[in-house]
Amino acid sequence: MLDYALLNALAAVVRHGSFERAANELNVTPSAVSQRVKLLEERIGSILVKRGQPCVATPSGALLCRHTERVRLLEAELSGRMPLMPGGGALAQAWPTLRVAVNDDSVGTWFVDAVAAFCVERETLLDLVIDDQDHTAQRIRDGSVQGAVTTQASPVQGCRSTRLGTMRYLAVCTPPFFARYFASGVDRDALRRAPCVVFNAKDALQARFVRRVTRAVVDPPVHWVPHVGGFLRACSMGLGWGMCPMQMIAEPLAAGQLIELLPGRQLNVDLYWQSWRLSIGLLDEFGAELKKRAAALLD
Repeated sequence: MLDYALLNALAAVVRHGSFERAANELNVTPSAVSQRVKLLEERIGSILVKRGQPCVATPSGALLCRHTERVRLLEAELSGRMPLMPGGGALAQAWPTLRVAVNDDSVGTWFVDAVAAFCVERETLLDLVIDDQDHTAQRIRDGSVQGAVTTQASPVQGCRSTRLGTMRYLAVCTPPFFARYFASGVDRDALRRAPCVVFNAKDALQARFVRRVTRAVVDPPVHWVPHVGGFLRACSMGLGWGMCPMQMIAEPLAAGQLIELLPGRQLNVDLYWQSWRLSIGLLDEFGAELKKRAAALLD
């Protein structure tokens, strides 16, 4: 039989990326968490966590984390369906939590609108893990989330994949910025000189746009702005050009505050919902509602 005190310690370490934060969640010392994980590794006969900053699950650890997260979700569902269990008063009041990996642009545009009504009606809490859309699938692969909005169409092992729709990104800047750097055209030399705004090291949209236009890799000056609102603000204040979601810039485009570098040369990013293949009522219903609402909010 698996010891769930040990499994919960492992899952908390992977979920939070450190033994210290896992200890805070479990209300024990980091030493106690370490001892539980070590004992579980001895019983399983395999290393389950790669210690580092952050700590990440090994393939064996990821399997155990996914199992543990499923059990947590099933127990949360059970608490909602059995409010009269003897001694289960406190359990019956617990709201289930869905831990979902999603990219910042989606959170800032359509995702919250898509899931808000479901979460309110079903008294479900969200624990959103923000990552680049090209990397969110890794979060479900390592067992740290129950579902992910991702660009990966092929299902992660043990999961199913459903297309949600397309986010469209435009390369934009202010008119004065365009006049300063692109008056002679948007070409390789101009893109090499003009500063661009990049969300973080995982954000490849600007580089993709440059390659599509020039068929080359250039190394422009970069402003690193890892905040969706700050990213748009940086573009709007003339710090640089950047790839912004069409939904987020409709008003400044219409007002002429922002203009496209190359009208019609948008980047389309297809998004998918991946979640466990094993049927769990609440997670399946969340995914169905997400797909339904995303169809109205995405292209």
